[in-house]
Amino acid sequence: MANKVLVVISSGEEAMEKALTGMMYAINAKKNNWMDEVNLMFFGPSEKMIAHAEQGSQVSEFLKQAVDLGLTPVACRAISDRENITTELSGLGINVEYVGTTLSSFIKKDYQVITF
Repeated sequence: MANKVLVVISSGEEAMEKALTGMMYAINAKKNNWMDEVNLMFFGPSEKMIAHAEQGSQVSEFLKQAVDLGLTPVACRAISDRENITTELSGLGINVEYVGTTLSSFIKKDYQVITF
């Protein structure tokens, strides 16, 4: 079995603790080399939560840590365009793309997908 993980954060403000838990796992898995490859994806309500997070909040600090560790988070363009937050997400170092094929590609490459 491959030692690769895709962490999908779909929870938003309605379940912020759940979203933060997923972000914390991705950060620690990368920092501590728990997995050979770690990827982070924001999908759904989490995109709005990230885009509207206040600077200095735990959400923005976790995102900064993830990017500083070399994780390149991805967010769904269809959702970000619908919510008018694409520019905000891009400005935070998040790759904004249509993630249907991206997610399918990770699955085909035997990544373990965990969602928060």
